[in-house]
Amino acid sequence: MDIYLPIAEVSVNLFLLLTMGGGVGFLSGIFGVGGGFLMTPLLIFIGIPPAVAVGSEASQILASSSSAVMAHMRRNNVDFKMGVVLIVGGAIGSAFGVWLFKELRELGQIDLVISLSYLIFLGVVGSLMFVESVRAWFRVQGKGRRRKLHYHNWLHGLPFKMRFQRSRLYISALTPLVLGILVGILAAIMGVGGGFLMVPAMIYVIGMPTQVVVGTSLFQIAFVTAVTTFLHAVNNQTVDIVLALSLIVGGVIGAQVGTSVGAKLRGEQIRILLALIVLAVCAKLGYDLIATPDDLFSLGASGH
Repeated sequence: MDIYLPIAEVSVNLFLLLTMGGGVGFLSGIFGVGGGFLMTPLLIFIGIPPAVAVGSEASQILASSSSAVMAHMRRNNVDFKMGVVLIVGGAIGSAFGVWLFKELRELGQIDLVISLSYLIFLGVVGSLMFVESVRAWFRVQGKGRRRKLHYHNWLHGLPFKMRFQRSRLYISALTPLVLGILVGILAAIMGVGGGFLMVPAMIYVIGMPTQVVVGTSLFQIAFVTAVTTFLHAVNNQTVDIVLALSLIVGGVIGAQVGTSVGAKLRGEQIRILLALIVLAVCAKLGYDLIATPDDLFSLGASGH
């Protein structure tokens, strides 16, 4: 059944939206990522304007992340103190990012900026994720000595140290604060929760235990995307409520299933698969940016 999306001004298949929402919610539950790094490009692929895809996807991330974090809270896998510091940074970054989004939109450059941002970030993150996952897989296969996840560096000498009991860390609050700001900016401009950057950074930069990372990442993502959704709706009017609700229904169900499955699976092979998915989406975005349009006059017509 096709439904009409008033703000996006297109008609799309409802079952397709529910399936996409469920699939991305499933990934959210397993990996602790909001899923926007996949959903927003997918929405663009099916004809949703990039600005509307970013604004509406933030609300879907909010729903699926909230659903998944409740499941992780029951397992005591959330460091609330760390999450609050990340949220403060995320709120600052979101406010700046929404302002930047509005300025770029008024200049007529926001669609290009969104596409290029995804091309760069997905290419870099997907490649790093794939290389690290393959190395981890070979270490497990060879039963070699496990490397330390993180090493002490200049970040550990920064002031304003705080003790995070659940993560068993005593570090500067500036590190997670700045990380939260960066993720907040990404959430506003790219329509992502930032988990695809947050999770590796929490493990390798901050040094949090892996079992606490997923739940804490989702906790932070839920609050940051709530702020982002509100600001986009008020300042940019790019949240399509029909689109958002369709994605939310599938996302909440998928997140619950993904959380249950993720608790039973080992990560190396699945992370390799996720990296390949990320790189495939990156390749499709890159192709769409450089490919010759079917209608050579379509670019000129869009300017009128």
